[in-house]
Amino acid sequence: MREAAFVKQNKDKWLEFESILKNKTNIDPDLLSDLYIEVTDHLSYAKTFYKNSNTERYLNQLASKAHQHIYKTKKEPKNRLISFFTTEFPSMFYQHQRELLITFLVFAFFAFVGAYSTAGDGDFVRAFGLGDGYVNMTLENIEKGDPMAVYKEQGEFNMFLGITINNIKVALFAFGYGILFGVGSLYFMMRNAIMLGSFQYFFYQQGLLWESARTIWIHGTIEISVIIVAGCAGLVMGNSLLFTGTYPRLQAFKKGVINGLKILMSTIPFFIIAGFLEGFVTRHTEMPDWLAIFIISSSLALILYYYVFYPIQLHKKNMKTLMPEELIDFNNQ
Repeated sequence: MREAAFVKQNKDKWLEFESILKNKTNIDPDLLSDLYIEVTDHLSYAKTFYKNSNTERYLNQLASKAHQHIYKTKKEPKNRLISFFTTEFPSMFYQHQRELLITFLVFAFFAFVGAYSTAGDGDFVRAFGLGDGYVNMTLENIEKGDPMAVYKEQGEFNMFLGITINNIKVALFAFGYGILFGVGSLYFMMRNAIMLGSFQYFFYQQGLLWESARTIWIHGTIEISVIIVAGCAGLVMGNSLLFTGTYPRLQAFKKGVINGLKILMSTIPFFIIAGFLEGFVTRHTEMPDWLAIFIISSSLALILYYYVFYPIQLHKKNMKTLMPEELIDFNNQ
């Protein structure tokens, strides 16, 4: 790899690492350790292929600064969990926006395929979507005048607990299938998306599109979104087997697994929120439309902010802490 290409591929990580080192009052030890390992790997690569270059000198200086920070005696911060969700994870997840976009596009495309297939074949929803049992039960509920009765059959707490545990299991499968070079996670997204698309079109055929959407998406906005994020975690793990960068394959895979697990961990609070909404809120189908729309809109805003806008915002903030001449130096590489 040419030196200019090597710098272009990795300079954002180096600059972010440097900004973290300058923030001496709030350095996450695990994040610092991960970045230190990455920078020392890059330094080793530069010493081999770009000996005595500006890139080698810069990385050597950066690794030295990191070494000093790591081997200082520091107490483990008391708010470790808070720092993970507010700093460590969003900073890491900025690097995986592409995988998130790919996973979302695959899901959206196959949701459309599910709806289109149901429109062309009325039996599709039974064969490939919801199954005979669920379809027949829903039709019975429609005849009784309560099409969303399925959300009222269990007690609030039992439903909340069962749904939350089930959704976490689904997320684990979405992540675990990523071991198949990422294709497994995308296949899992495809299956679930087809079910969702056929499910929504089925209600459209019954003249209940709005009623179903305003009810289901009260909890489904967060639930479906974080299942997509879990699929993204699987894709991150799978990609680490295919695209190793400057790492040996085993090391790249270990890094992909760790990052994937961090992404998966970030979804747990959201699954709890989705389970709470499904267990305690969705069942109130008599609520006014404006309240349902407010809950759905707020849920979507929360997901978009935390997984898309906040990581970008945090990355830009880290970049602003760098000296102007440092930015200029690397932008000219």
